[in-house]
Amino acid sequence: MLKHLVPLTGAALLAGCVLSPAASANPDPKPTGKVGECTVIEVCVSAGVGGSPGGGGGRDSGRRGKRSSGKAGPPAGAGPCIVTKMDPQPPASSSLWEGRSPGKGAIYTRVCPLAAAGAAAAGALAGGPQTFWAETAPVATVDPAQLAQEALDKMTLRGPDIGITPRPGGKGVVGMPVWMWTTKSAETYGPNSASASAGGVTVTATARVKRIVWSMGDGASVTCTTAGTPYKTSYGKRNSPDCGHRYSKPSSTEPGGRFHVSATSTWQVDWEVDGGGESGELSETRTSDVDINVAEVQVLN
Repeated sequence: MLKHLVPLTGAALLAGCVLSPAASANPDPKPTGKVGECTVIEVCVSAGVGGSPGGGGGRDSGRRGKRSSGKAGPPAGAGPCIVTKMDPQPPASSSLWEGRSPGKGAIYTRVCPLAAAGAAAAGALAGGPQTFWAETAPVATVDPAQLAQEALDKMTLRGPDIGITPRPGGKGVVGMPVWMWTTKSAETYGPNSASASAGGVTVTATARVKRIVWSMGDGASVTCTTAGTPYKTSYGKRNSPDCGHRYSKPSSTEPGGRFHVSATSTWQVDWEVDGGGESGELSETRTSDVDINVAEVQVLN
């Protein structure tokens, strides 16, 4: 069983490594192969954090994130090096101790993602985890923004659960009010929350839809800052109070004879370290779409 699983930054990893002056001066040092040395130190230092798309139903048309501190984000596609304390520890006869007595320090393993590795390090990593001895446990440096992204990735964020009049499969009329809305749920409108922890730090992230941009298929775009109001037959020909549109031409003018309506939600994700401290904001988008039929009124003489 492995325990004490902690993601470490380059500075933290150096606590359990020995780097020779020559290696520190050489931007592409060769692995020494000696246990107790950071044979892939350049990988440890360059390891960053990469975000994977959050779960969701609608098409994800993009993502962007920012931290309140204004620090530059890590390179995409990389991930943190992972250090674990071996459990159980190797027997006293193991060469991993290099003649030391068990009980003085401990043996750890380190795994760094290939996405963060340079060409020289990739070969060393291909053989599996590196093992090293350290007198004290490496100290984890936890990046709250990384934990915020991990919390976000636990959420399922979907595009709007579209409600619209005329309904798909039905038929509307040119000039009549069109009402648009989304059914509210944690996955389609929020709030949606999740937490992630590492090294004694817990970050909680909460996602809410900030706005929905409706592309109506006739060249018009409508931005709604609410979920919209579901239409009822008792409303008759009234306009939607918060999210509506009127078509001035029939859908027969469009390919396929229908207006292709897409709704793109912008999710604002606010995160903070539990107990106070650093906080920040991320942003996600999700898109859903439908096709509707709008006809001209036929006037009989």
